[in-house]
Amino acid sequence: MLPAAPKPRRWLLSVDPRVYHWDTLFVKGKEMWRHAGNRPDALRQLKQIHKGDRALLYHGKPDHALYALAEVSREPYPDPHHPETKKMVIDLRAVERLPRQIMLAELRENRPLRKIKFLKNTRMTICPLSDEEYTEILRSAGIVASPGIPLP
Repeated sequence: MLPAAPKPRRWLLSVDPRVYHWDTLFVKGKEMWRHAGNRPDALRQLKQIHKGDRALLYHGKPDHALYALAEVSREPYPDPHHPETKKMVIDLRAVERLPRQIMLAELRENRPLRKIKFLKNTRMTICPLSDEEYTEILRSAGIVASPGIPLP
């Protein structure tokens, strides 16, 4: 019998929009995401991401706002552009732009979101989110579940 597939997890992925803008992903539809960085904590988090996981996409300076939603379309793999390093990448598929961007200040003011590690260290590029945090962020952005239709 095959092992059960892991329950999809939720993530926050952060980039500097002056280096990579999430609109690039929406123009292409699907793309290799190479912006996790080289820090050991980012590599550790990246290795926990699986195909089917959902990611909220965040723009750092100067925007400081959650921007869109994507799905991981391929498990982490070695960066083909840097074969001599331990750098890993994932493939992302664009899902949708948030109806309303959520600014960093608004995230910090939202009581149910205060435990998100990213809010204590906005230099993180990858941060896990609980299902409750993910749902609250989508609700704040204007995406709510309908009967029989789950959240994206």
